[in-house]
Amino acid sequence: MDSYRQEEDLIGSVNIPENAYWGIHTERARKNFDFGFARVNPALISALAMVKKACCLANYELGFLEEKKAMAIITACDEIIEGRLDGQFPVDALQGGAGTSTNMNLNEVIANRAIEILGGQRGNYEIVHPLHDVNLHQSTNDVYPTAIKVAAIFKLRTLSEAIARLQGAFQKKEKEFASIVKIGRTELQEAVPLTLGAEFAAFAEAISRDRWRTFKCEERLRVVNLGGTAVGTGLTAPRDYIFLVIEKLREITGLGLCRGENIPGETANADPFVEVSGIMKAHASNLIKICNDLRLLNLLGEIRLPALQSGSSIMPGKVNPVLCEAAIQIGLKVMANDFLITEATSRATLQICEFLPLLSHALLESMDLLINLNARLTEYIKGIKANEEKCQAYFSKSLTLITAFLPLIGYKQAEALVNEFLKNRHGDFRDFLKKRLGEKTVEETLSPYKLTALGYRR
Repeated sequence: MDSYRQEEDLIGSVNIPENAYWGIHTERARKNFDFGFARVNPALISALAMVKKACCLANYELGFLEEKKAMAIITACDEIIEGRLDGQFPVDALQGGAGTSTNMNLNEVIANRAIEILGGQRGNYEIVHPLHDVNLHQSTNDVYPTAIKVAAIFKLRTLSEAIARLQGAFQKKEKEFASIVKIGRTELQEAVPLTLGAEFAAFAEAISRDRWRTFKCEERLRVVNLGGTAVGTGLTAPRDYIFLVIEKLREITGLGLCRGENIPGETANADPFVEVSGIMKAHASNLIKICNDLRLLNLLGEIRLPALQSGSSIMPGKVNPVLCEAAIQIGLKVMANDFLITEATSRATLQICEFLPLLSHALLESMDLLINLNARLTEYIKGIKANEEKCQAYFSKSLTLITAFLPLIGYKQAEALVNEFLKNRHGDFRDFLKKRLGEKTVEETLSPYKLTALGYRR
């Protein structure tokens, strides 16, 4: 039979599993928010442990915690950061209280692990108390949003690197396909010619903008409200602690964090998360567009996407562009998360954003999805092959080739040539132009260099 220990709070007493490091506040939250949605993102748990460690170090240095107790708390925080206590955070990500349940979960796990380190029994809070010691000079309202920013900055750096690798994969294809001429398309109709390399260069350029935006938006998250306690005024926290705790957090994380000039404003408003989410939405939008273009080019036969798996349970030999389809769905999920982040931020009231749990889950989930997707797409793009014969076939037959000759022959003569070809319909349009305008003129005008040069030289 399972064994339990009993803990009490102002509401009453609750049985806690004896092997659990969490306590009564976590146990109540575990039952109150048992929605089956998802657990709190591990990156947020780790970031909260970093914040708790910084608070402990500041309190110890200022004499508010004795050395043995402080060292035990720090050790417990380090174990959480390393992922050694991952099974001790059972609270659903969707929770009321602006993140209080997650904060209390951390407080209780850290306290009980510290008690154990000091030789005591879990639940003996006379040794280390979750609130009096672990949560000393803190509020959920300053440690929780600070932890979201710390977790998000680390993920943004990883995402920026992943986007850079995807950009590089497209740039390699740009060089590989530089000499392959093809027909461009606008509004799903044939347009003027270009090269397959130029088409992939456009993909690379869009991704490069995403990389730069993602790299730069870290700045939006560096300003934190740690030390502001409940509403940003620092009530119940010593002044020297408020200044010191940011320094400790900078040392622990290695991030360029700073205390907000107006901490009540930082506490009440979560708009920086909306800005960062908007940048991820822009990246998702580019990925959706690019992956849909790759599907179309594959359908036209101009490129061959890597075959990843059988595409049908009834049609033998069918292979679908499954990764592109998954990428489009992930992009849509990131866009949906952006809506949730925007809504959660806008519905904050007065001095606090009550809906940070939903916001943090959506934000970090989007980052995780995009990090993983960029890594998968990078390898996928490397395997794309060009079908030069198919590109040439579409190219040679297209009437839009005539556009390239307008500077030489003018609109009226170009129109006359098109009409002549349509009346007779003999051979490819490219061969027809060679007979009328000369092979040298046609080959030079339709060369990859001329087609991708910026304008023409008079």
